[in-house]
Amino acid sequence: MTTTARPARTLREGRSGRGRAAVVGAAVLALVLTGCVPWAGGGAGTHTSTPTGETAPAGLESFYGQQLEWEDCGDGFQCTTAAAPLDYRAPGDDSIDLALVRHPATGDRLGSLLVNPGGPGGSGYDLVKDSLDFAVSADLQKHYDIIGFDPRGVSRSTPVTCYGPEQMDAYLYDITPGERGSDDWLAGRTARGTAFAEACDSNTGALLDNVDTESAARDLDVLRAALGDTTLNYLGYSYGTYLGAVYAGLFPTKAGRLVLDGAIDPAATNLDVNIEQAKGFESALRAYLTDCLGGADCPFEGTVDDAMGTVKALLDSVDATPIRASDGRMLGGDTLVTAIIYPLYSQQGWPALSTMFDSVLSGSADQAMSFADQYNGRDASGTYSDNSSEAFYAVNCMDYEYVTDAATMREQEQELDAAAPVIGAYFGFGDITCTTWPYTSRAERATISAEGSPPIVVIGTTNDPATPYVWAQSLASQLDDGRLITFNGEGHTAYNKSNSCVNDAVDTFLIEGTAPTSDPDC
Repeated sequence: MTTTARPARTLREGRSGRGRAAVVGAAVLALVLTGCVPWAGGGAGTHTSTPTGETAPAGLESFYGQQLEWEDCGDGFQCTTAAAPLDYRAPGDDSIDLALVRHPATGDRLGSLLVNPGGPGGSGYDLVKDSLDFAVSADLQKHYDIIGFDPRGVSRSTPVTCYGPEQMDAYLYDITPGERGSDDWLAGRTARGTAFAEACDSNTGALLDNVDTESAARDLDVLRAALGDTTLNYLGYSYGTYLGAVYAGLFPTKAGRLVLDGAIDPAATNLDVNIEQAKGFESALRAYLTDCLGGADCPFEGTVDDAMGTVKALLDSVDATPIRASDGRMLGGDTLVTAIIYPLYSQQGWPALSTMFDSVLSGSADQAMSFADQYNGRDASGTYSDNSSEAFYAVNCMDYEYVTDAATMREQEQELDAAAPVIGAYFGFGDITCTTWPYTSRAERATISAEGSPPIVVIGTTNDPATPYVWAQSLASQLDDGRLITFNGEGHTAYNKSNSCVNDAVDTFLIEGTAPTSDPDC
């Protein structure tokens, strides 16, 4: 709600429950163009794109018509920087940079395939550069230039900047004094959120008012034209599905072959998101405990309900008496929930989750802190590898509306606790940072039909904790020509990490243009 390429957050606003993107499995373990388009590049040196030459929207001619100068950047990749307007409402004013990396097609080229790993705040540049085989299949690499990009506000593109490492540590890990939800506790959280928002505004400037997803979707169309593609071919994971859906809604006739894996419901409110994700993580936790209790060396005993009760008691215990880690930081309930959530994004992470639970039950905070650090992009030296946490908040604060009064927040926490009695309460009060944000959201949460688009493939995993299956069903039904692929299984996202049924359906669509006529029910 992020590696070899570090998983990015999905949509959830709130400190502890943010989802991770499609590459979480690798992180835990470490952790319509038709026909063939001749490739004009090849060899070492600089490669220049040929823009489409289309008639651009007024004021955007220089952006749509820009030539991208690709430079070799090692291991068969090429890198470049594109320009986009800072503010699409005033495109003649300042511009921003968008960082791109590509792996040129190794065979008969169909065009470009842009890939987004999720977030908001995830680096598509890192995903493609560091984890190409994890992001896409070998068949897609043969037929497409695989392009990773950092959306506006993210990492190598013009970034959102808020805090240095020590301040970020305090913001993400410090324990707020007082009982959760009390007046004193809310005052402490509000003061912390206000300081963070003020720092983001001071250090980022006008970009902070322009990191919304609609602006990022308009950037996609600029990139499409500058790359020389008449339509956009796109693979979006997690939050990247929302970015892709917004693009299709804005530019339905420019949509080519779009695959949206781990879908988000564009019409879901912030509260809807929190409730569904809390339920999703609770369901994933139960699935993990069922598996754990059926095997050896499980740190829990009794029934699944007994084990869920033990987890709840553990969270209550560290809330009341935090455990000090060897580096001096304190493990409270918020950080422990982050540590629990991190391995739940892939079934491959379940054994590591057992080891973490065993250590915390024995009184050690270090492994839980390590999991939370990996989630937040913090390394052992205390530095942060990117700005994904800052970008996450910045984009979400501009994409949703938030409640401002304490009474409503407390009512929502009760709803969350009822929906997910073990971890739901930790998804509450996530509105606080965004209620202090210096800019007001212009976004409207509404269904997206993309009327007039070609088929759009939507993938949902039945027990996906971060982007619950009901969202994929909803998005596929909203779209004028949505085609649902169901993966019956665990984990967050399915393409290139589940089974051949999903992989073959996606590759057939992206390479041959043939969308499923019915759900293959993989």
